[in-house]
Amino acid sequence: MAGSRTSFTVSATLAGVTAAVLAAGCAATGESPRAAVPPRDAVAPASPAAVPGVPGPADPSPAPSRPDPRVREARLSIPEIGLDGLRVVRYEGTTDDWPGTRVQNRGDAASPYGPGGGVGPGETGNHLVTAHRLSAGGPLRDLPSLEAGDRVLVTSGGTVYEYRITETRTTSFRSERSLAEQRAEVPGHPGRKATRAMITVSTCATPEDDAAGNFWRDDKGNPEHRIDKVGVLVSSRPA
Repeated sequence: MAGSRTSFTVSATLAGVTAAVLAAGCAATGESPRAAVPPRDAVAPASPAAVPGVPGPADPSPAPSRPDPRVREARLSIPEIGLDGLRVVRYEGTTDDWPGTRVQNRGDAASPYGPGGGVGPGETGNHLVTAHRLSAGGPLRDLPSLEAGDRVLVTSGGTVYEYRITETRTTSFRSERSLAEQRAEVPGHPGRKATRAMITVSTCATPEDDAAGNFWRDDKGNPEHRIDKVGVLVSSRPA
């Protein structure tokens, strides 16, 4: 018996032994065959993804999408000059560049964002808004008459942001320093870090330049100077 018996040495850690080999070994020894059991570290744990209603690592639930506030449409109202609900279009660029000029030529206001632009309504920094004074319906024809304390209302995303005018500035298109001051986080102070929400509403100074004998124009027809009304955020409320 001992001479005819085939001896099988089965290692406890050997995962590659098949059931057929085990059955043959058991028949030679007179033992009942048993199903092969894989090593403990070869048993895969149950995946949470297999549980109904419970997302697992391989099947994550997608995060809800949120609208980009940079491209959200806004409306501009300035009660003191009778302006009500002027559409404000956000675009990536700088004040009165070609994309912004095309927006204004449609009769809308333009609000640039990005490295050369400003922040969105109600955000800390300088919210830049420009529109025509004489052409395309002249929505900002009376902007120069605004005084300190006058209201500027921007409605966006279901919120009304109320700014109050604090000062008037003049920007020269022929001065890089002047343009940098207009577009700065804190209007008039390039490099200064903003700590509150501000707004700059800008339009052309064509009548004033022409009256002074300054008929310079850039390639978009803009005069040299812009009239900027600067304000600070004083409140926000649901629209």
